[in-house]
Amino acid sequence: MSAYKRVVQLGFNAYSSSTVNRVGHRQISQLVKSNGKRAFLVDTLALVRSLEAQGVPSKQAEAITSAITEVLNDSLENVSQSFVSKAEMQKSEMLQEANLSKFKSEVKSSQEHHFSMLQRETEKLRGDIEKMRSELRYEIDKVTAGQRLDLNLERGMQKLPT
Repeated sequence: MSAYKRVVQLGFNAYSSSTVNRVGHRQISQLVKSNGKRAFLVDTLALVRSLEAQGVPSKQAEAITSAITEVLNDSLENVSQSFVSKAEMQKSEMLQEANLSKFKSEVKSSQEHHFSMLQRETEKLRGDIEKMRSELRYEIDKVTAGQRLDLNLERGMQKLPT
């Protein structure tokens, strides 16, 4: 296993040095395939030749290069999927702002509706309280008038000759 790690490390070091030595000619480039996925290209020939120059047999160098390229493409694809474009981020922000604005509007409308209902209920309760006060006054007046009548009758009966 450590030999494999060393070969892979040699392969990356060899590839890195070839990209440094020939900047612009042997860089990883990105293309978009017809299926919409990204393909990251590696100068496999340079990598194979570098491994062969370090004593790795041709078949193994090709297999290592193939494995490295596959892992690199998968890794870069995974990384690219975790990013969003600035335009997508701005679109998402605008959508969130629109949703938040709509929510605020709905909350405000709901509050106004409930406040209006509370005002109507308050007015109704005030009317009911006023009606109850009036009825109580009427009852109190009746009782008071009855007591006066009883008092006057008592006084009147006391004045009557026996």
